Amino acid sequence: MYRVSVTRHFDSAHFLRGYEGKCESLHGHRYQVKVTIEAAALNDIGLAFDFTTLKKELGDIILRYDHHCLNDLPPFDNVNPSAENIAETIYRELRLKLEKEQLDISQVEVWESPDSSAAYIPET
Repeated sequence: MYRVSVTRHFDSAHFLRGYEGKCESLHGHRYQVKVTIEAAALNDIGLAFDFTTLKKELGDIILRYDHHCLNDLPPFDNVNPSAENIAETIYRELRLKLEKEQLDISQVEVWESPDSSAAYIPET
């Protein structure tokens, strides 16, 4: 089994509906997103998956979040834009983009700060 990971970031604002504390107010983060994929075999040139392709596909997803209020964008207009929900949303969108590839997305991790993260790990 091989694992390949890439990390990207975006800057956004959000607020957590129903949260009793300072996070219920509009505030911003520099989110960092790490995606890890797994592949059972290497391709003909010895790669599990191309870093460049994975960076591009992840970048295309998070571009629409960059410098926006997440609460104004689907699906976060209906669900709280928590790090957990952001990670799951990115996973689901990336899975669709990579569905033709012979790999599994093993984890999407989202940091709201250098010391606070949440990960979405799909059930197998």
